[in-house]
Amino acid sequence: MQTLTVVAHRGDPYRARENTLPSLRSAFAAGADAVEIDVRLTRDGVPVLLHDETLSRLWGHERPLAQLSAAEVRGLTGGGVPTLAEALAATPDRRLLIDLPDASARTVRTVVGTVHDCGAADRVYYCAGARAMLRVREADPAAEIALTWSTLAPVRPAVIEEVRPRWLNYRFGLLSRELVARIHKDGLLVSAWTPDTRRSMRRMLDAGVDSVTTNRVDVLTSLRGPTRTP
Repeated sequence: MQTLTVVAHRGDPYRARENTLPSLRSAFAAGADAVEIDVRLTRDGVPVLLHDETLSRLWGHERPLAQLSAAEVRGLTGGGVPTLAEALAATPDRRLLIDLPDASARTVRTVVGTVHDCGAADRVYYCAGARAMLRVREADPAAEIALTWSTLAPVRPAVIEEVRPRWLNYRFGLLSRELVARIHKDGLLVSAWTPDTRRSMRRMLDAGVDSVTTNRVDVLTSLRGPTRTP
């Protein structure tokens, strides 16, 4: 069976609340090569791990994150929402894939700056759409990028030239052997998100993808071959 890079989606959410330090640690303990995290800014500009615009779904508070200071977030969640710096410190020498649901120039600059300030630029890579990844490329010419693409239309050559991704990152339902082969021919790696059943994971393996992001890291690690560094 082929080797596959296993990326845990927001940690290990079936065992611990997503985008928390226990979830990250659980994912790596289960065999993940990398963990995908979502990063947004608080009102006072601190990058924290949260996918949604508010704390409602995970923490039961309706106020938007952008209206809360880092100290307020800490108080409302009992310290459950880590800062990016805390997440980097808690996962030394491990790979993190930063998703940027907020693609504003301020957010991108702050996140990339924090990664560099923490000495983690060599183990962090980034995913999101073209606008966000163009801003990452401007902030860090050496950044490793997984360009998220949500259509079967080919990525325009001008976008590839400007973003310079290492990966094309597709929703798994869009991928086929033919598409993966075409992307490989262009010299890029293929990542897929987020198959959570054995059947869909096996289909990604059969298609020849290089990386899979999943909420069921334990299932995926049982299906793949030997581990590798993503």
